[in-house]
Amino acid sequence: MTTVTSPLAGRAVGLANVPDPVFAGAMVGPGTAVDPVREPTAAVAPVDGLVVSMHPHAFVVMDADGHGVLVHLGIDTVQLNGEGFELLVSKGDQVKRGQPVIKWDPAAVEAAGKSPISPIVALEASAEQLGEVVESGEVAIGGELFTWN
Repeated sequence: MTTVTSPLAGRAVGLANVPDPVFAGAMVGPGTAVDPVREPTAAVAPVDGLVVSMHPHAFVVMDADGHGVLVHLGIDTVQLNGEGFELLVSKGDQVKRGQPVIKWDPAAVEAAGKSPISPIVALEASAEQLGEVVESGEVAIGGELFTWN
């Protein structure tokens, strides 16, 4: 079983409340979302594993069981062309849970007209494969968001 922890501090809001129909409809996969604290921060790895995809606004870490977890920093943030995002690791790197992956400023994303709400998604999974998913309340960096069987 894989435990997926929060890459960000903030408030869990659940995928249904993400202002993007693709994420809200769980078309990318099941999971949850975090409305981050509005201060410069680093998004951290939600699991131990291999960075299999790396973009300024999003990354995927695949754990030893082959579970890929997508962390998408904000909505429509690809349109910022990397502005305000600093990559701390590279595709192909091994990371440990809690290791900083991307530095960013959710307040700057919001000031640029984008939502800083950040989906954390279990790729190629069904909702039935996830244990209890945190969809409300405050979350700390490293706090459990869901388990994946």
